[in-house]
Amino acid sequence: MRENIINMEVKYEGFIMTKNNGLLSGIYTGLTNTYSYLASQAPDGLTLDKMKEISTDSTKANMINQTFSSYLQTNFATIDKNRDGKITEEEMTNLTNTMSKSGLSKDELTQLYASGASGLSEETMNMILTHFEDIDKNKDGKVTSEEIAAYSVESAKQEKMDEYAHQKATNMSLFYGSDSSSSVDSYSMLSYRYKK
Repeated sequence: MRENIINMEVKYEGFIMTKNNGLLSGIYTGLTNTYSYLASQAPDGLTLDKMKEISTDSTKANMINQTFSSYLQTNFATIDKNRDGKITEEEMTNLTNTMSKSGLSKDELTQLYASGASGLSEETMNMILTHFEDIDKNKDGKVTSEEIAAYSVESAKQEKMDEYAHQKATNMSLFYGSDSSSSVDSYSMLSYRYKK
């Protein structure tokens, strides 16, 4: 049983964690790529007005992930730390590094998911939002890829342990003996009692 749990944990954790920063890496990559394209179209600096202009330009709009662009526009004031009215590459890198290290709040996840930018399945996102407080082990109001993966592994482990406990409780072979009747040495308590 323990071996099955260990194997299951590795497979489950492998599903949750990706090669980069984990489950949420798609969000960080999407934000960075969207910023890079927008910044390349604004040589004088990426202002909120320029971002809106590029996002609505029909010749450029199909080159942009509108969801991430919308997130950047909505959170422009928060990202623009030096308040110069432009988002710089350094500010964008700081944003994604901070997100990667400290995680995302429930509101941020909800906003990104509602706009389709999370890259997560509905099932995974529902699990995260439903169990957000349990996943947030350090109670900082944010969840990281590592916290999500750890919770997923623990949940899967507990599910397997519950499954095993249920199977053990309902397994009549414990009383009647092994299901394999080919073995001469195997017998149940009943077969011994009623042995001719």
